Amino acid sequence: MLEKIKEAYEYIQSQTSVKPTVGIILGTGLGGLVKEIEIVDEIEYKDIPHFPLSTVQSHSGKLIFGNLGGKSVVAMQGRFHFYEGYTMQECTFPVRVMKFLGIERLFVSNASGGVNPDYEIGEIMIVNDHINLFPAHPLIGKNFDELGPRFPDMSQPYDHGMIELAQQIAKEENIKVSTGVYAGLTGPTLETPAEYKYVRIIGADTVGMSTVPEVIVARHMDIPCFAISIITDLGVPGHIQEVSVEDVIAVANAKEPSMTIIMRELISRV
Repeated sequence: MLEKIKEAYEYIQSQTSVKPTVGIILGTGLGGLVKEIEIVDEIEYKDIPHFPLSTVQSHSGKLIFGNLGGKSVVAMQGRFHFYEGYTMQECTFPVRVMKFLGIERLFVSNASGGVNPDYEIGEIMIVNDHINLFPAHPLIGKNFDELGPRFPDMSQPYDHGMIELAQQIAKEENIKVSTGVYAGLTGPTLETPAEYKYVRIIGADTVGMSTVPEVIVARHMDIPCFAISIITDLGVPGHIQEVSVEDVIAVANAKEPSMTIIMRELISRV
């Protein structure tokens, strides 16, 4: 793994002079944050050694290098999911590479289904914890001490300071936000009513198909993380309806400006 990370890192370094301190992963329907970046370079995933290729229609496939909020950033426009057939190590490979590139913080966005009965479609939730329900784990296998410890602590998967600052920014901008727990499942099916009920019973507020593996790997490498989710559908009894990916993207697109404000301001202040 180390050799593959180094090869990808060396190729990227040969293509850009940007030294990012901030990493960003953009979720379903949430790629518009790129418009806020003063772009210096773009590198397509297909050109980077050992990088997977995104197979999801709503995800582009390139690394964006530039400036946002006074910080040098690298943004993944398109992420990788376990349901695409990639291993957990492949899904999280870009996070490893971003660490080698120099990122000091990771910002993640996603679309999710709300199971908290107090949530509404279009609500923005700041993630303060997660439940890992994936059947595989990105740290299974040989541990490389150069990347992180064999048994990493997960008592603070999402940075408390960044959560508090994001809440303050939302208040300043008059943006309604909630804070809660995100459950990560494999997909690609959306959940059944019984599965939504189960996820709620075990303590989650939303459910989605990403974020958790990336954050685990980032924390393994001691990178502070911030994640934000847009509730695009509801898994609450009495409110469960048939949902298409087009519905999810439409809601995400509509709420993206508010999420973008929070992310942009947060990046500028940390």
